[in-house]
Amino acid sequence: MTPSIDYSALFVPVTREEVTAFRRDARQRGGSASANTARVAGYVFIGVFIAVWAVIMYSMIGSAGQAAIPMFVVVAIFGVIVGAVWFLGRGRHWERTMRRTRFAAANGLVYVAASAAPSYPGVIFGIGSSRQATGGYRRADASGLDISGYRYTTGSDKNKTTHNWGYVALRLPRKLPHMLLDARSNNGIFGASNLPISFSRNQVLSLEGDFDRYFTLYCPAEYERDALYVFTPDLMARLIDESAAFDVEIIDDWMFLYAHGGIDIDDPAIMQRVFTILDTVGEKAQRQTRRYADERIGDPGVDYVAPRGQRLRRTPLWLGVGGVVVVAWVAFTIITQFVLR
Repeated sequence: MTPSIDYSALFVPVTREEVTAFRRDARQRGGSASANTARVAGYVFIGVFIAVWAVIMYSMIGSAGQAAIPMFVVVAIFGVIVGAVWFLGRGRHWERTMRRTRFAAANGLVYVAASAAPSYPGVIFGIGSSRQATGGYRRADASGLDISGYRYTTGSDKNKTTHNWGYVALRLPRKLPHMLLDARSNNGIFGASNLPISFSRNQVLSLEGDFDRYFTLYCPAEYERDALYVFTPDLMARLIDESAAFDVEIIDDWMFLYAHGGIDIDDPAIMQRVFTILDTVGEKAQRQTRRYADERIGDPGVDYVAPRGQRLRRTPLWLGVGGVVVVAWVAFTIITQFVLR
């Protein structure tokens, strides 16, 4: 069970003196990578602005003399505004970092700023380029708890797209077959999944009750009984009640929850929801999988899943694109016929 969480650091008022002292201490310790990067970027920006401003002023005064003074005033005011915006943004950055650090310390966590992409096996990881964890909370124990943001880029030049996700990672006591719960609530047009990878539909397993209204469950062929062992009616009810907006993946000895667009780790209400999910869905999943063993291995003591159960089969890219084209064509035909009546 998750210990009682203290959210006060995320919302109690703080003074400018506290932020200043925190910034000074952080710099004495070397600061975070993101803070150092932001500071250098700020200095570079100001330096470039001053250089451009000086060139413009020299050119204007040299060619127009006194007539350039009004424009000089305008540019100077603009420079002051830019500097003020940068200064205020810098202050908010340090206040946010201080709140996150305090929240983590109060709850047995560690705040980790932007860092290299984690080497997780989940469906959103290992895709695209410029992969980066964008900051979050981690717990340095056997749970492997990680609540973070994640970003990667696909395409190039004008077609380049940046994808932002939030994820919750939790280590499970045993290795399990690859299973994915694709939440229906966050699907796109025509029910298309928001996940970056598609899986073969012949791996979909229908479960009892209303569960199929909330999630589409994928599990490897011949692992249907294993999925039913994990997703008991009790766990299914908790998933519906607490995490119907998240896509859920179980792969190897990890459980991931995904939120497209990110998880606001500064919002007390959102963080409370995340820890409620961990205290219900996460805790139940850990207990339910503690004794799991792949019967195909033949030895319950071996923590291993047979190769055919380790990964779901993906849908070939050409088939996924073809499906979208067919659906779009059918929709266009229906709409056209309706309009022409």
